[in-house]
Amino acid sequence: MAPRQVVGKDTITSMQAGIVYGYIGLVDGIVIRMKQEVKTDPYVIATGGLAGLIASHSATISEVDELLTLRGLKIIYDRNCAKQPSA
Repeated sequence: MAPRQVVGKDTITSMQAGIVYGYIGLVDGIVIRMKQEVKTDPYVIATGGLAGLIASHSATISEVDELLTLRGLKIIYDRNCAKQPSA
């Protein structure tokens, strides 16, 4: 859960706000710069365990799929195993 305010009333909430909102700013900043460089509007998917926390406050993330990376690795694994000769 993200802190309700960016400016915390004590050290712990200030640190939490800095981490959460700082990371959201980092993600949005990088995505905006990438969009400017490629001159398109790509569909942005957040992955990983904390993706939902970041995406719910992000201006640039379109979808959350916490298992996307693992599913992709499984596809690669399955394709490589299919090419191996049976022992």
